[in-house]
Amino acid sequence: MSIQPLLEVADLTKTFYAQRSRSAHRTTVAVDRVSLTLPADRPTILSVVGESGSGKTTLARMVLGLATPTEGVVRYRGFDIGRMPRVDWRRYRREVQAVFQDPYGIYNPFYRIDRVLKLVITKFKLASTPSEADALMDQALQAVGLRPADIRGRYPHQLSGGERQRIMLARLYLLRPALIVADEPVTMIDAAVRALFLNILLDFRDTYGMSCLFITHDLSVSYYLGGDIAIMNRGRIVERGGVDTVLARPAHPYAQALVKALPSSDPNHRWQERASITPPLESDTQTDADRCLYADRCPSVMPRCRKARPGLYTISPDQQAECFLYDSAGADPPAR
Repeated sequence: MSIQPLLEVADLTKTFYAQRSRSAHRTTVAVDRVSLTLPADRPTILSVVGESGSGKTTLARMVLGLATPTEGVVRYRGFDIGRMPRVDWRRYRREVQAVFQDPYGIYNPFYRIDRVLKLVITKFKLASTPSEADALMDQALQAVGLRPADIRGRYPHQLSGGERQRIMLARLYLLRPALIVADEPVTMIDAAVRALFLNILLDFRDTYGMSCLFITHDLSVSYYLGGDIAIMNRGRIVERGGVDTVLARPAHPYAQALVKALPSSDPNHRWQERASITPPLESDTQTDADRCLYADRCPSVMPRCRKARPGLYTISPDQQAECFLYDSAGADPPAR
């Protein structure tokens, strides 16, 4: 009997509609037939990388059940999260936890930091006595590199952004979820604390078996985390595979452009070329754009790119790209 994936995203689509006039509507496809899988038999970190507006956060919100898909399905251990009975939904809410981008807007400024951890301990009955609850809170804070004496009893505004984000990790330490959905969690913290935060995620994976869907725009962060990577462009996954493989030999022209734009670590090396940015066309966001959405900016564009959407072609056992360049037979794209 095969093991159901921990998380399966199948042909997930989210379309937003905005009325321009009484007779006309504008549609924007934020997520366009995205499919992803995280296995259940081993803890995995999957980084979803893309520029602002590529649909990463919308994808994360649908995985968390905070937004309803227009089409497609999110399955957790084989069950559609949109049709879960209440008892299974409560289990899902415990086993799938989020860490959001803004370390300042996620706390109620009227309550002390202790309340964040106490609510978890009380709701899930993690301790039977107040002293046991106190010990658990201290243990959780120490696990993420914080000293309880410096944190407990303080208000959110008295802590730095890095400390606030690590308190969210302390909350995860108490819950031990199966899956963490982290939406740009290190964007607003400095570089030194960023490395500490990422190391804690890696430790959670290796020590407690927590998988992570990590949303980011920073390729260097995904490289640091390792694991697998999926690159999004205008709501679509255009390339996926192992981080080392994809970043060393990007296959899709958009992925190649992203990697090429990374600054060199050599201070004596300077870019010799001026960046050329072409604004997106109106056709790029239309619902019926059954074509390659990168065609108008692609240096390798072919006539068929404007007529049909490419399938996801296998380049190696560890890499796939949604690009006709890898359709060696020149036939119709494979079934999705």
